[in-house]
Amino acid sequence: MLKDYEKVIKNLNNNNISVIYAENKENVKNIVENLLFEGAVISNGGSVSVNECGVDKIIRDKKYYHLDRFKEGLNESEKQDVFKNIVGCDFYFCSANALTENGEIINVDGMSNRVSAIAFGPKKVIMIVGKNKIVKDVREGILRVKKIAAPKNCERLKIDNPCRKLGHCISLEKSENPDFADGCMLDTRICCNYLVSAKQRTKGRITVILVDENLGY
Repeated sequence: MLKDYEKVIKNLNNNNISVIYAENKENVKNIVENLLFEGAVISNGGSVSVNECGVDKIIRDKKYYHLDRFKEGLNESEKQDVFKNIVGCDFYFCSANALTENGEIINVDGMSNRVSAIAFGPKKVIMIVGKNKIVKDVREGILRVKKIAAPKNCERLKIDNPCRKLGHCISLEKSENPDFADGCMLDTRICCNYLVSAKQRTKGRITVILVDENLGY
């Protein structure tokens, strides 16, 4: 119910981040379609939450121009061109690794194309976030990455980092309260750059569609 999220919604709004509440993932499609306009230039990160809500299909509609890094047959140079063009797109869709009660959004990347787009470039960033991503504070958000998001994404992407095998970041073998950089030192590490989105200068550039269901990791 909407009242269950009053605190986080209030604090997100205080940080100039817009919030749209969705009772379930089926409602997300209508919300997204009402945000877009014909001819919009759109891109997205590799988000399970976006796909679970069917938004990946919406943004690939021919009435929009989709910058698709996942398009079959792209070579590395062409993928880099997509990343460069994302800077000027109208809408960028992604999720979040954690959402704090204080209205902060936590994301972490390996290659960092997603955190880059969230921080700067696209005119609008639309985050589809399930209730399972809500945490008390930034520290809990970091732990959520190390305990849930990183190992599950390594499994999804078939990356043989230690967290995939252990089910949690290797840093938790030594400490219950590891720092950002603690963990594996492999070139395949997926949690390299953390971004905490707090108070925003541009009101409403980031919109969180807060879904009253568990989505993604």
